Amino acid sequence: MSTAQLDFDEWFQSTVAHTTAVLDEFLPAVDEGHQRLHEAMRYAVLGPGKRVRAALVYAAGEASLEAGSAASAQREGLDYAAAAVEMIHAYSLVHDDLPCMDDDDLRRGRPTVHRRFNEATAMLAGDALQPLAFELLAQMPVAPALIVQAVQLLARSAGSFGMAGGQAIDCDSVGQVLQSEALQQMHRMKTGAMLEASVLLGGIVAGAGSAVREGLEAYAAAVGLAFQVVDDILDVTSDTVTLGKTVGKDAASDKPTYVSVMGLTGSRELLASLREQAHEALRPLGPTACRLGGIADFIVGRNH
Repeated sequence: MSTAQLDFDEWFQSTVAHTTAVLDEFLPAVDEGHQRLHEAMRYAVLGPGKRVRAALVYAAGEASLEAGSAASAQREGLDYAAAAVEMIHAYSLVHDDLPCMDDDDLRRGRPTVHRRFNEATAMLAGDALQPLAFELLAQMPVAPALIVQAVQLLARSAGSFGMAGGQAIDCDSVGQVLQSEALQQMHRMKTGAMLEASVLLGGIVAGAGSAVREGLEAYAAAVGLAFQVVDDILDVTSDTVTLGKTVGKDAASDKPTYVSVMGLTGSRELLASLREQAHEALRPLGPTACRLGGIADFIVGRNH
């Protein structure tokens, strides 16, 4: 059965399994080079995870390919792009959990990397995962011009104008009261930038035209923000066992969140609006974008 015949839940689980297999193949083996470092890298990447970013790469690529692009090399290229965004995401979590940042002991229901190994190994594992992600993009079997676009996009999304910059604002905002617009900008950089990059990478690798990319950009902006709103809601409504990480950390650290700024009701209303924006952005793309619509619903409805 082809993936096109699967319902969303089946497709998503199939994509998670495929992504994990791809990551296992691309990561260095434990018995190569520095064994402890490679073990830590694999622990960080191959542990339990939703693989939402990889799923966004594949879903956006599927929508773009179905829209008329050539298929074979691009489909293989999507594996490299999906692995790259998952490695950048994993490295960011490893560094976020360090004592100098969020000082967390639990991630995805397991000890964080610095607790399982040590702080130096955790730092180096993150340091090694980041360049490996770009090495994978450079190896994609697609046109060189598309590789350049992909590398530029991921670099900017992960850097000071994206994820790292958003995290810096987050650190500087402890104890401060942020207005809604400032909070939104922080999270568009901290969380949204990498989710948006995942969507756009799928389009780039699949050779999406300008009209498709425009729809992908609008969709990506909505789901990127929605993901963070859900995180903020779950931090006050869920529990540590369900969430797989320590709940209440934002409030304890006096960090501004959507719930602290807008309240729980206001945050849920914003979330519903973002879901509608995501679906509206996909309408011009037609039924080929159904997987992206399913991911938007998954993000809004997740409980961990």
